Amino acid sequence: MDETHSLESTQATPLFTDFGLKEPLLKAVTEAKFTVPSPVQEKVIPLILEGRDVVAQAQTGTGKTAAFGLPALHLLDKNNGVGLLVITPTRELAIQVSDELYRLGKYCDIRTIAVYGGQSIQRQVEGIERGIQVVVATPGRLLDLLKSRYLDSFAPSIVVLDEADEMLNMGFLEDIQEILSFLPKERQTLLFSATMPLPIQRLAKTFLKDPEFVKITKKETACENIEQLCYIVYESERDTALIRLLDDGAENAKSIIFCRTKKDVDRLSSFLSTKGYDAKGLHGDMEQPARQRVIEGFRQSDFTILIATDVAARGLNVLDVTHVYNYQLPFESESYVHRIGRTGRAGNTGIAVSLLTPNELNSLKHILREHGTKVDYRSIPTLQEVKQKFAGKLIEKVQGRDFEEEAHYLLGELKKEMSLEQISINLLSLLLDYKKIEGPERIGIHPKDIDKAQSAHKKKKSFGGGRGGDSNRFRERRRPGPGTRSSSGPYRPRERDGKKPASRGA
Repeated sequence: MDETHSLESTQATPLFTDFGLKEPLLKAVTEAKFTVPSPVQEKVIPLILEGRDVVAQAQTGTGKTAAFGLPALHLLDKNNGVGLLVITPTRELAIQVSDELYRLGKYCDIRTIAVYGGQSIQRQVEGIERGIQVVVATPGRLLDLLKSRYLDSFAPSIVVLDEADEMLNMGFLEDIQEILSFLPKERQTLLFSATMPLPIQRLAKTFLKDPEFVKITKKETACENIEQLCYIVYESERDTALIRLLDDGAENAKSIIFCRTKKDVDRLSSFLSTKGYDAKGLHGDMEQPARQRVIEGFRQSDFTILIATDVAARGLNVLDVTHVYNYQLPFESESYVHRIGRTGRAGNTGIAVSLLTPNELNSLKHILREHGTKVDYRSIPTLQEVKQKFAGKLIEKVQGRDFEEEAHYLLGELKKEMSLEQISINLLSLLLDYKKIEGPERIGIHPKDIDKAQSAHKKKKSFGGGRGGDSNRFRERRRPGPGTRSSSGPYRPRERDGKKPASRGA
């Protein structure tokens, strides 16, 4: 690769006003509550404004959409048809990026459209031909449109390949190469990827012209505004530990719980719902309209707990997520960073919680070393601690509650049959019933006992007994290859725009 920009600069971080962006864009930036540019925005925006091709290596959650969106929207001629094309690996990400670019460009009269499978081709073509300036598309549907000549005059001046490594893993590399062959040779091309495997490097060298390479170092992706906590539990305690932590959490919490498999998502969402939690699941087997309803419902806070697989939540951009829970540790270290990056966005702080068994500790330590970050090991709060915390919150609410005339009438009616003490105790009991805090007094392993628990687990494995025997050890060594992510081995490649993809080597 050519010149690589490091982010060890000692200069003060610029403001968005320092980039020379149009006033309508700055108005949208202020409305979106962006404060100072993120590291990737600081480095990439000036390069794009200069007209350079750019290859940027940065994790999800670092502000990539605004990094390419703001300068691209600044450069667009809104009277010249489609000027910006963004290619994304999944439908959900296409919709999300389209929505974010619309919000950033709305005061510039910029219109966007998301193009993906499962929707009417004719309606999408008509939308593009009605003067849309920004198209965000998945590879399968876009290639169908280009090959069938629906878009003969399609000539975007700026093309963005978003999450290129994910498109590689999904088998879209050949599609991307074919799509680029349909587009104007005189264009500005921007490639964003969390990792830089050789096929992505070759793609960049083939289709980009003298690109500038920007790499966000591990130090900048360590999610410094995210508090990372770890709780060690036994496998049989995962559900009760999760419930205990949810009960102990803030009342205004908005959480994403990550599972490894679709089956786990369905089971856990059903389990939490039966326990009275406002939770819904999200995974790739759901029909597109149902998935979109769940995403929009979570974004609008119609419910506060989203349970998802890595695939379904890829690129999910909800700015007010306060907590991320790793119900199970992901196989890949990059997935860990993607997961916890769902919180602590747009200058907010966040909390990332991991539930681990003793035999998963080494995997977590590997992830932490690779990304230069640290976690705080904690013990699960006891039942009495959570009850006392809830009681304290209840007392504060009662003391701060405004008087209502109807309540005065009800008190008068109750006093005809009961004493004030009986009334108070019964009403408080009703409130405590509404939030029933249950479970064993103690859950999990205290941090000071972690080494002892690990030693016991290793000893158990050496005898090949129980859940920690040889079969489990074999399963722990297996790692999914491109297009796979499962707790027990490879799974089928993801659907491509509603179709089962052909098998392709990555």
